[in-house]
Amino acid sequence: MQVEEKGKNSQEEKKDDFSLEKVPVEGRTMGWMSITNVTLGVATAMLFIQMGSLMAISFGAVNALLAEIYATVVAGVVGIGICYYAAKSGLNVNLMARGGGFGYFGASITSLIYALNFIMYCAIEGSIMAAAVHEYISFVPIWGLMVFFGLIVIPLNWFGIKQLDKLQKWTLPLFVLLLGSGFWIVSSKSNFEGNIWTFLPEGGEIGGASLLACIGIMNGLVGIMALLVSDYARFIKKEELKVGVFAVGFLPQLVCFFIMGVIGIWFGVQMEEANPGVYFVQILGIGGALFTILTQLRINITNLYSSSLSLANFFENVFKFKPGRNFWVVFTSIAAIILMLGGVLDHLGSLLTFQGVFLLSWAAVLLSDAFIVKRVLKMGPRYFEHRQEYLYAWNPVGVVSLIVASVIGSIAAFGYMGVFLQNVAAFFAAIIAFVLTIVIAIATKGKYYSKKVADDVEADEYIA
Repeated sequence: MQVEEKGKNSQEEKKDDFSLEKVPVEGRTMGWMSITNVTLGVATAMLFIQMGSLMAISFGAVNALLAEIYATVVAGVVGIGICYYAAKSGLNVNLMARGGGFGYFGASITSLIYALNFIMYCAIEGSIMAAAVHEYISFVPIWGLMVFFGLIVIPLNWFGIKQLDKLQKWTLPLFVLLLGSGFWIVSSKSNFEGNIWTFLPEGGEIGGASLLACIGIMNGLVGIMALLVSDYARFIKKEELKVGVFAVGFLPQLVCFFIMGVIGIWFGVQMEEANPGVYFVQILGIGGALFTILTQLRINITNLYSSSLSLANFFENVFKFKPGRNFWVVFTSIAAIILMLGGVLDHLGSLLTFQGVFLLSWAAVLLSDAFIVKRVLKMGPRYFEHRQEYLYAWNPVGVVSLIVASVIGSIAAFGYMGVFLQNVAAFFAAIIAFVLTIVIAIATKGKYYSKKVADDVEADEYIA
């Protein structure tokens, strides 16, 4: 009897994924604290510490801090907006995009690129783990560590969001303990003299080109965090919508950009090293290797979760291939291992540049559609429709806006439109996408939003 009950619970947990459909009202059963806890697994990633250290050493502590504040504000505002609509509709950004200006097949483009971004992140975080452990036990080949850390996240991700919540709760105290130990050891033995906030590399300046360079680095990361929270916000209890939207939309951004960024700045200046996978091992020895593994596993299980949702969405849309989310968990893991072995970290700058432009543009299209097209202009349904029978395959509003904004933003990001636009390319592309969404919606008179209006959408799921 107990075995049957356990099997039944496992099946129910697998059904909790809702990778291809709206989370129904009865499925929105998680408190905002539990969901925020899951998203903090992403927010505590070592990549965010590394960005703080890298910017501080390269451009100065104050410039790094200002860029982290900028990223916190931008990602926080976008994250709250995306979370509100995810919690209202029960849809993540992949499903929202269908009725949010892209059409049924048009949204598949965003799902695929979104999934590829998370596969890339899995590879980046796995590479950092492998490098940290290799620093401590160099006799183990790094390729073997990459394969191991690529595979270990599969069983940790098997049962969906409720398992993620448990894993993040169990690992958070150990994470805090190891991080605190690192602070104590460095504070008591530091050779750095003076205030870390006065640190500037030789020839550096506060503001100007140095600050713009830091903002450019941050723009590669703000979009992913703002969009990712939608995968979890759709499970928020209806009665906790207001506090849940703020907590899930803003708190992870505050932690990953501001808190983890400041931690990275502090350690980077103190240790004169940009890679936390290296300096935590130098500080804590085997404890540092454990800290790195713990931190990276906390984010990689959420990377795997979001990637599996997006891949399931894409292949169901385009090829009617529906093997289940767990199949895509394994697929993502194997793809990440291939990228690790191929040296993904060697191309990190270019990958983050394109990612920042694309993802912030996508977020801008969704928010422009919700705030302006649906709410102000009253075009299309007053809710996010995601079902194929109600939608056109393509909607030029979102598809054209995203493509044009991404192309122009990428041209700017690679320096062809001047230094200023190069460093604010993602933000520049987002503005273009926001405006184009309105212009094209007016030009097409909202014609391609819906084939027919549904009569089974709850009134409290209307967003306009």
